[in-house]
Amino acid sequence: MPDTRPLRDELQATLDARRDLGPDYEPALIDSFVDRLDATIAARVRAELDQHGAAPRRKPPASQLIPLALGSMALGIPLTAIGAAQAGGFGLFIVWVAIVVINVAAAVAIIRRP
Repeated sequence: MPDTRPLRDELQATLDARRDLGPDYEPALIDSFVDRLDATIAARVRAELDQHGAAPRRKPPASQLIPLALGSMALGIPLTAIGAAQAGGFGLFIVWVAIVVINVAAAVAIIRRP
């Protein structure tokens, strides 16, 4: 089991600083502690991956977009019929604008993911 003493010491120091400085500095103290905690976790994960020789695997962005595209096509057919029947051309326009916006937003999120 990894030694958690340094993290306990960091947390105790953060709590002591909060008591000394007051609640006005609480957000900054919490952010600082969380940054140190994130760095510690990242270092442990890297060490574990290095120890086992594993590299993080990630699907290519294009393969993550295929289910979204197929789902949009499958749902687009009935939504087009419903939108056109209920609101005519305007309903049709709204349905496809919504489908395009959802697909573009999802694609941007998937591509920007680290």
